[in-house]
Amino acid sequence: MMAKRVLTYVGKLAVISGLLLGLSMAPAGRTAMAAEPLSDAQEQAIEQLVRDYIMKHPEVLLESLQAYDNKQRETQEQAAQKAVAGNRDALERDASTPVGGNPKGDVTIVEFFDYRCGYCKKVLPSVQELLKTDGNIRVVFKEFPILGPDSMTASRAALAAWKIAPDKYVALHVALMETRGDLSEARVLETAKKVGIDPEKLKAAMDDPQIKAQIERNAALAQTLQIGGTPAFIIGGKLVPGAVDLTTMREMVKAARAS
Repeated sequence: MMAKRVLTYVGKLAVISGLLLGLSMAPAGRTAMAAEPLSDAQEQAIEQLVRDYIMKHPEVLLESLQAYDNKQRETQEQAAQKAVAGNRDALERDASTPVGGNPKGDVTIVEFFDYRCGYCKKVLPSVQELLKTDGNIRVVFKEFPILGPDSMTASRAALAAWKIAPDKYVALHVALMETRGDLSEARVLETAKKVGIDPEKLKAAMDDPQIKAQIERNAALAQTLQIGGTPAFIIGGKLVPGAVDLTTMREMVKAARAS
């Protein structure tokens, strides 16, 4: 893959060099468009010139690759932020999506997560500490099960809990996040029982077609936002993919309030 990218950049450099050389060779008073096409010998000379320069200054190629990657990343981030702005209601105000923290908080944090995601589990204490120390934050939980059947089972159970016992959702969410190992249906129902949810009622509610539809909407929304993994946070309308430390969360909350 790297070799292919290098060849692509060499080709681009050759084209640029050819254009520059063509301009320098054009007779006075003639425009670049009017210059004669390069001969085979001229093209070969340009290619050799580019090759010699790269061999003497290999860092230029590496810098070019890095600049290209940075530009691509910047473009993707801008597109994602634009998508966030265009889907703010779906992200923050979907009535069927579980909400925690202060429902009337002045800053909303949206988290896309998977109960089998190690990074989601790792960032859980930071989220809990933020909510504990800041009582004016609203959290929207976007179930995004992408790591296999157990992930889907856990998400279906959590959304079912939101339907039949919404006051128990956060407790189940935390319990599932803190669970190590498999998340089979039996284990998920056992975990639900421990937090005070009737396992039989929960199991029946898990088959509700609306829950499947909710998960599909979350997946479609994640795709629109170019979210390909978990966790992913949206804090005050700003998308941050990956695990976010507590300090960064607090800084983003502060920035959201300031704006």
